[in-house]
Amino acid sequence: MTNALSLSRQSFIMLVIAGATLLACPSPARAQLKVIISGGFSTAYQQILPEFERSTGITVTTLSGASQGKGPETIAAQLSRGVLADVAILSREGLTELIASGRIAAGTDVDLARAGLGVSVRSGTRKPDISTVEAFKQALVSARVVAVPASTSGIYLTTDLFPRLGIADKLSMKIMPRGAQSAALVASGDAAIVVQPISELLHVPGLDFVGPIPAELQLIQTFAAAIVAGSKEVEASRRLIAFLVSDRAASAIKENGMEPIDKR
Repeated sequence: MTNALSLSRQSFIMLVIAGATLLACPSPARAQLKVIISGGFSTAYQQILPEFERSTGITVTTLSGASQGKGPETIAAQLSRGVLADVAILSREGLTELIASGRIAAGTDVDLARAGLGVSVRSGTRKPDISTVEAFKQALVSARVVAVPASTSGIYLTTDLFPRLGIADKLSMKIMPRGAQSAALVASGDAAIVVQPISELLHVPGLDFVGPIPAELQLIQTFAAAIVAGSKEVEASRRLIAFLVSDRAASAIKENGMEPIDKR
């Protein structure tokens, strides 16, 4: 009996020692990523991110910024002042600027999707005819206020398209830092019409999507991803980017008004 009790006590002590050893040497922490993303690709990204986290065990924190522009909340401005991120997702134009400034790890940039520009109005209001160049021009000139973002699409509209159409000085226009803000102006009734990437219009509460702008006026934006220079999570970052160009992401990309990049 004494021997049995002694063995039992020894077993208990061994279990305690084993438990203490496990606490002293915990399992490796799961990878944690920080992503900074502009509005154009964000609806598809948010839709598929939970699946990526579930399937990989990688935790992702998402920050937001504009692809281009001069404000303090552009992705470039945030990275410049020390905001930490592992992956940047934005327009190809904005990414090209980041590459030139040395903010991106060389050779890590990958195109994800393309989207054209579209028009939306406040829910329940009359949808204007934008089927031709002349009809589109008339819709803009007739609008009480036209809302556009200050980033890549807005730069194209205000510095190229509107002057080319001869209507730049005929528009009452509000330029907002982000696409979400220009869309919100229309949803609230503070602007009559918004022009920006279709992916930023299709599923916005309070808006009715009118359609794409005429093909001959289009800006087809490419949204791309890359690893930020200095990231400590390079392998996890590569896994996220690979997921974003996989077949599992393609349906979400299409549902949000974009076309996946053909990788063949």
